[in-house]
Amino acid sequence: MSSVISTDILIVGAGVAGLWLNARLRRLGFATVLVEQATLGGGQSVKSQGIIHGGAKYALHGALTGASEAIADMPRRWREAIAGDGELDLSGVRLLSEAHYLWSPGTLAGNLTSFFASKAVRGRVDQVKGEQLPPALQDKRFKGKVYRLAELVIDVPSLIERLATLAGDGLLAGQTIEPLLENDELVGLRVDGREIRAQRIVLSAGAGNAELLATLGLSQPAMQTRPLHMVLVKGPSLKPLYAHCLGGGPKPRITVTTHPAADGQWVWYLGGDIAEAEGVARTPEAQIATAQKELGNLLPWVDLSQAQWATLRVDRAEPLQSGLSRPDNAFLAEQDRLLVGWPTKLALAPDFADRVLAALERDGIQPSHPAPLPDLPKPPLGVPAWEQLLP
Repeated sequence: MSSVISTDILIVGAGVAGLWLNARLRRLGFATVLVEQATLGGGQSVKSQGIIHGGAKYALHGALTGASEAIADMPRRWREAIAGDGELDLSGVRLLSEAHYLWSPGTLAGNLTSFFASKAVRGRVDQVKGEQLPPALQDKRFKGKVYRLAELVIDVPSLIERLATLAGDGLLAGQTIEPLLENDELVGLRVDGREIRAQRIVLSAGAGNAELLATLGLSQPAMQTRPLHMVLVKGPSLKPLYAHCLGGGPKPRITVTTHPAADGQWVWYLGGDIAEAEGVARTPEAQIATAQKELGNLLPWVDLSQAQWATLRVDRAEPLQSGLSRPDNAFLAEQDRLLVGWPTKLALAPDFADRVLAALERDGIQPSHPAPLPDLPKPPLGVPAWEQLLP
């Protein structure tokens, strides 16, 4: 196809980061085109647990870190957007839980009490009991302690759908992406033969950034992936639970979120320490057996006899860090017209957009208040893992 589109900002990668950035830019009057090679949100985004972290998770060893401070304002920004009066209008996005929780088995309850009494997290948590407990923990056999975090859990598929609506006519499905050069200078991209010229090109394709950079003849910024081996459990006896269970170390022993399946049942999605290094090394069968044992120990009153089980491997794509450590903030690198970045966490999508907008403002890139685009082929929505893996 031979046609030329001129736009202010060309974005490649329609996960939550690219979709959020695109919506912010359009609201400010920028002309945008957002290209996706597969499905909307179908990479890391739709595989996330939907937790909008506020930083308490990163302070489990007793002190606030750079990560916890950088992310502290994210729940407020997301709440305002979902209420329809924030930087984006995300009204209609399904809120799965108004809060995320921390719970400790009885053996660790004393440690948890002293930790949350510390100045480090005061004001970010409240202890809950009785009917305030998450439904799955309202059992007389539960002996631990539970704290409510000032965080939230969203339904990521409904978020992707809303952000896609905010993209208007700017979404473009494209398989073959090549550099568009003039005098050896990158001036845009050729997408399935269609020339798209732009003042700035943003790569926000998660794990796909590495291949896109290679296509452009670049090796920087370098990328790392940190793998997870998540567990999915679906069953008629499951009740909603959105919580980190504390173990003895700095990471949650297990992190549970609950998601609605199309058939009306609940699905528990399990991350945390169980999904990390040792979990990654396990076979799916061994990982499921480990999860069954963990849930049996932690929640023995939950009947899992009719449950269906599956596992899901996820590669979290991030800028390369020494020792494969987790970056504290969203990341953005710049080279002439090209901007390359990773949000590093779902919650930090607004921070990623902030960084791109700051770069545009610094360089004097102004909104052009565009004319409508021609009718473009649109990428489909991503399908949640539980709908693909659990019948």
